[in-house]
Amino acid sequence: MLDAILGQTRNTALIVGIIALVGLLLQKKSAVDVISGTAKTIMGFMIFNIGSSFLGTIVGNFTTLFNTGFGIDGVTTQVEVATAMALDTYGTEVALVLLVGFAANLLFAKFTPFKAIFLTGQHFLYFACVLALVFIAFDLPAVVTILGGGIILGFCGAALPTLCQPFMNKITGDDKLAMGHFNCIGYALSGYIGKLFSKSNKEKSDASDVNLPGFFSLFRDFIFSIAIFMVILFYIAVFACVATGNMEVVQTMSGNDLWFVYPLLQGLQFAAGMSVLIYGVRQFIAEITAAFVAISEKYIPNSKPAVDCPAIFPFAPTAVVIGFVGSFAGGLFGMLMMILFKSSVIMIPAAGICFFSGGTCGVFGNAYGGWKGALLGSFIVGIGLVVLPLLLYPAFAQLGIAGASFPNIDYNIIGTGLYNVIKIFVH
Repeated sequence: MLDAILGQTRNTALIVGIIALVGLLLQKKSAVDVISGTAKTIMGFMIFNIGSSFLGTIVGNFTTLFNTGFGIDGVTTQVEVATAMALDTYGTEVALVLLVGFAANLLFAKFTPFKAIFLTGQHFLYFACVLALVFIAFDLPAVVTILGGGIILGFCGAALPTLCQPFMNKITGDDKLAMGHFNCIGYALSGYIGKLFSKSNKEKSDASDVNLPGFFSLFRDFIFSIAIFMVILFYIAVFACVATGNMEVVQTMSGNDLWFVYPLLQGLQFAAGMSVLIYGVRQFIAEITAAFVAISEKYIPNSKPAVDCPAIFPFAPTAVVIGFVGSFAGGLFGMLMMILFKSSVIMIPAAGICFFSGGTCGVFGNAYGGWKGALLGSFIVGIGLVVLPLLLYPAFAQLGIAGASFPNIDYNIIGTGLYNVIKIFVH
């Protein structure tokens, strides 16, 4: 019986359900709300698992084709896929780091000058994965992983948005919102790069003055942009296999599908799986977040909600598109440098990351530097989105988290710093 109970702790869907249950009970919600919120959390995580399993299969297909065609180790910078891999093996540790992180964020906001309440739960989840994996890489006790990772996560949730606050105030025109997206270091960097183009005269250029082709509006649909990008990547990988005499690999993987239709289907299936995964993430994260929001509002005065990056897109929509283009160009440049310098691992920029993180960099760069700040700021950060994951990838790969990475700047700077600090004491 004891073994069965202990084994149940590996059921991550149940763990996150208990997290939501506790939060709802603390708020003294009605029985209906408690049951509904808990059940939706568990079901959302199950939906997430269905999507992640499907994506894992397709990413594996792409990795095989890409590596065969180019003779290199290609890795997608798709945080959802990397998170799915981490949860599959270390789900309990990650879930408990997430729980401690939520609580620690509230405590840091209550008792320190850092007042951000991080409401973008999926990024808390992604960062929880990174921090948990760093501790697990050194085979540290579970209690150290959970408490250490959770406290760091909570501190980052309260403190990192502070780096962005001057720019958030400039963008939104007030001091009511904080940036709740763990690319804060990148956004602040883009904002300061934008300041290099700041002018004292009245002729300051702005991204809204730039007329962009209507074609780029298509990429505002995240799932569509993922579909197009993955279709292109699959065709590149397949044609590379054909050109290098590995046609049999393509034919074997395509099965009953025509080999030249197979890339199209795989790319669209990837986007479909991503849609399922994101739906699941949003459902269970929304329920967990709701379980903590009321507590923070009641007990933490002067706190500031840190919201997801699309909240600022309406303030500079043209800058978002410029940022997407700049970030994607920076990612491709970083990938080219890896190939030229014969890196053993090649990071491939992901359209979704480039749109959300790059687009937000565009808004920050535009705040003081106009379209030039938006373009250069997003380009520089775009390079970081593919280069910085190389720092932690070897350690994560040894834990079985291979074929995908955690691209955002905060994950890699904080994670690498933590890794090196632990390394001093453990080794």
